[in-house]
Amino acid sequence: MSSDQPRLVPIIRYALDRWKQRSFIGLLALLLGTAQCSREQSPLERLSPEPTAHAAAQAGPSQIVSFPGNETFISVAKLAKASVVNISSSQKTAQGEGFQNPFFNDPFFRRFFGEEERRIPVPKERREQGLGSGVIVSADGHIVTNNHVVEKADEIKVLLPDKRTFKAKVIGSDPKTDVAVIKIEANNLPVLSWGDSAQLQVGELVLAVGNPFGLNQTVTMGIISAVGRANMGIVDYEDFIQTDAAINPGNSGGALVNLRGELIGINSAIFSRTGGNMGIGFAIPSNMAKSVMNSLIKYGKVVRGWLGVSIQEINADLAKEFGATDTQGALVADVMEESPAAKAKLQRGDIITAYNGTPIKDPGHLRSMVADTAPDTTVTVTILREKHTKDVKLTVGELPKDPAKASRSEPGSGHGEHALEGVTVEPLGDRQGRQGRKEAGVAVSEIEPDSAADQAGLKVGDIIREVNRKPVRNLQDFERLVNELDPKSRVLLLITRGNATVFLSVNPK
Repeated sequence: MSSDQPRLVPIIRYALDRWKQRSFIGLLALLLGTAQCSREQSPLERLSPEPTAHAAAQAGPSQIVSFPGNETFISVAKLAKASVVNISSSQKTAQGEGFQNPFFNDPFFRRFFGEEERRIPVPKERREQGLGSGVIVSADGHIVTNNHVVEKADEIKVLLPDKRTFKAKVIGSDPKTDVAVIKIEANNLPVLSWGDSAQLQVGELVLAVGNPFGLNQTVTMGIISAVGRANMGIVDYEDFIQTDAAINPGNSGGALVNLRGELIGINSAIFSRTGGNMGIGFAIPSNMAKSVMNSLIKYGKVVRGWLGVSIQEINADLAKEFGATDTQGALVADVMEESPAAKAKLQRGDIITAYNGTPIKDPGHLRSMVADTAPDTTVTVTILREKHTKDVKLTVGELPKDPAKASRSEPGSGHGEHALEGVTVEPLGDRQGRQGRKEAGVAVSEIEPDSAADQAGLKVGDIIREVNRKPVRNLQDFERLVNELDPKSRVLLLITRGNATVFLSVNPK
């Protein structure tokens, strides 16, 4: 017997023990290993994989070692499915049948037509059906879903996982976030607890639960692909969670849950060129949905916070103009009179970089955070002003019904070798502003195609309020400021377009 043979005896004994336990991978690792394998655990063995189909078949049901994650997925799916309901909505619509000749109603003309000919087509009623999902959030029957699932519905029916069916009434809905709350008369319902969507991480595993295409209690798995998705053009207030968990028509209003079994999103929309899942789905974050839900239940409407500023995105040119090191944050283009921002002395040109300590990515991010803040709440806003950072405390107000009416109006054809070459303007005359005052500024009447101003996005009808942070009260001010322009320098304009006031950076060609 060689010197290595005594070492192999314990290895073979250990292999036989592993074989009894039906761990096929462990057996392979040991038989193919060296003497070193007898002292160190195999990397393959450390993975603790499931047994092969052949080994599992021999082991029998009681001895199969299941993948540890399976139990987590199974328990979370059971928990979520118990609280996700099927929602069917319907509404009456009138559909005309053929052409209705008004002469057929006149007794005189009826004599000239046969019975079939003078039969007057009348609008025929039919019902449009819609399917969606919802999540039970209170034991006494409150259910959160999407606004588009129940919008304009005459009748809403809710099918519970235990096959009971209830008629539901709408407590409130909010098209701006696509959130709605409905109520059924039931008690002791299973409730899915809320999770904190602010803590979500890209790559985190999630389950989507709903009723795609009417297939009740469907569960799919994926990851968080992105957070904070905005500017999608789906709703007014967007802060979507993006996931690759399969979401299809009928999933709308269903639950997106984490592996702790917490509700972290309400499935709302998909990106699709075919109408089906393409791996890009969007969910309303739980924090936003919960805030809207509480407001709808308490007030019957959504009460949103309001600063009273007009904000815009920051591009590289604007960042240089205002001394910012990057394009993060929201640039204040206008401050409304008597607004919370005006009382806190925020100014045009301020860059809001943080809101209550949370860094601001873009205007949409700030808008959503402010909207989620209860009125009369005091917050700290961090701003960059003239390259210096400062904190400003202000008390958030309530968003007016018509924010455009709350906006103020106050100051914001030149030719030459400069960035505004090709721009022709005209005086405003006695044009009245939104608050009845005579407007200040000049109106753009003509823009030379492909000029620097045209490429920067200036449009006919825009009102120029400022040139390089200097007010333009009239045509004389504009001409004087244009004559002072450096031909090689960028020009910063403050313009009003419709109800919006924004900064525009124009680079010379």
